[in-house]
Amino acid sequence: MIWDTIENRDAARGTVEEWGGAGYSLAALDASLGDDWRVVPLVKVGRDLAARAGTFLESLGSIIPGGRFVEVPEANPKVRLQYEQGERRCEGLTGGVPPWTWEELGPMVIGLDALYLNFITGFEADLATVRALRQAFKGPIYGDLHSLALGRQPDGTRYHRPIEEALFWLTAMDVAQVNEDEMAQLGAEPLGLAARALTNGTSAVCVTLAERGAVYIAAGDFADLSWAGGTRPERGSGQSLVRTALIEPFGGRVSGDT
Repeated sequence: MIWDTIENRDAARGTVEEWGGAGYSLAALDASLGDDWRVVPLVKVGRDLAARAGTFLESLGSIIPGGRFVEVPEANPKVRLQYEQGERRCEGLTGGVPPWTWEELGPMVIGLDALYLNFITGFEADLATVRALRQAFKGPIYGDLHSLALGRQPDGTRYHRPIEEALFWLTAMDVAQVNEDEMAQLGAEPLGLAARALTNGTSAVCVTLAERGAVYIAAGDFADLSWAGGTRPERGSGQSLVRTALIEPFGGRVSGDT
């Protein structure tokens, strides 16, 4: 969970401080899931903001009380975002909690039906831990690679960087999500890499296109993730086929903060 300081996004509001990062994801899940689902946050929160984080989580009706979030002594990650003409221009990250180890994370996922992984700082877990998760967890894993494509300079400024061992990150997910900038960090031929991932166990790769919607690249035998709560199905002959389509935004294009 990231504490954001946002400048120049909305002239009428001035500088804004609020929960961002996983806070957006949790709020979206809270708003969209049916009454038969509950959300279990698996997050590490710095001691300096732990009480505030607990208050935020308690405000979301679908969150299981207490969740599985862990307070750590390190300073919680904080981000300063500076906007120009509605587009994000500069991001700086300070603080940071320790990454998850498999010994910590493994017991946390017992009893869950599906996992949504969002790499908000890019340092939440290393590839070995995520691949161990893929082997041990039999439900669907939806992963937003996000800040894996961001490096951090000594002063905290973020910059786009190649995702090392990108194919292995993609194949650790049933469905992987990136945006256009992040897609470019997958390598010289990102579409070819995505197609390789589909033949190695990934079901789909989604690329968000801001106001234009999203594009997906999916294995021919992939339909959905409705098997959540069960066991990952065996992939058939359609695994080698590739489907792709553009999904336009409902109601047409919208302007504003992407």
